[in-house]
Amino acid sequence: MNRRHFLQQTLVGTAGLALGLAGSAHAQAAKKLPVGLQLYSVREQCKQDLPGTLKEVAKIGYQHVEWAGYYGKTAKELKQMLDDHGLATCGTHTPYESVLGDKLKETIEFNRVLGNKFLIVPWMTGKTKADWEAKAKLFNDIVPQVAPAGMFIGYHAHAHDFDKLDGVSAWDIFFGGTVPAVVMQLDTSNCREGGADPLAVLKQYPGRAKSIHLKASGGGAEAVLGEDKVEWKEVFAFCENLGGTQCYVLEHESSKDPMDAIRRSYAALKQMGKV
Repeated sequence: MNRRHFLQQTLVGTAGLALGLAGSAHAQAAKKLPVGLQLYSVREQCKQDLPGTLKEVAKIGYQHVEWAGYYGKTAKELKQMLDDHGLATCGTHTPYESVLGDKLKETIEFNRVLGNKFLIVPWMTGKTKADWEAKAKLFNDIVPQVAPAGMFIGYHAHAHDFDKLDGVSAWDIFFGGTVPAVVMQLDTSNCREGGADPLAVLKQYPGRAKSIHLKASGGGAEAVLGEDKVEWKEVFAFCENLGGTQCYVLEHESSKDPMDAIRRSYAALKQMGKV
């Protein structure tokens, strides 16, 4: 089941400087950013026992979560579950349809109650350059509507976003046409699957990666950060100095044992000095 279908079923209603920093001790010790878990990583566990899963996530050490569906719960109910386990929301993956027209007001209110400021659309498609230009304009128009609530609208990367249209990737058409306030939530694995280099993409849009998905890539289904081919040292250095990053979101969606995978992922982040 892909993320779009999962969301539809579960969501209720409602240039040289960067390279220099990458190798410096200053960059590595710059700061520790909040780290959250994208709950799509443990989607089946959430479906079966949401409060119990949140409890386990908190026990591992995560302090934030990013939602990918609300399991029939109201924002108030979700917020209470988070409060019960000392967790906070670092983002929601909210479908494209939920930020259109009158639905946007509902989405803003839901996220206000939830205590979330990052409204991330996880999936969009477009067949032409004009399609993506229109979506860029739409997101630009949304920015002043969410800003009074202290929120940001953003878009999350999938492999198809790096397909070329008239010689330019959909990703570049979209982010090249959006204002800086539109969040570029790069997904390191999806980016590589689309044939792009995550570090190069980040450097092309400094200050735009307020939220980023940390996902292992190139090491097999069970690999966690550091066991793969992503240049994590350089990615972290850029995010913490020039990326404008406010939170890291860990995601591991392919393991046979999701809870073990997110434990190993957290341990990897700890070894890297990120938690």
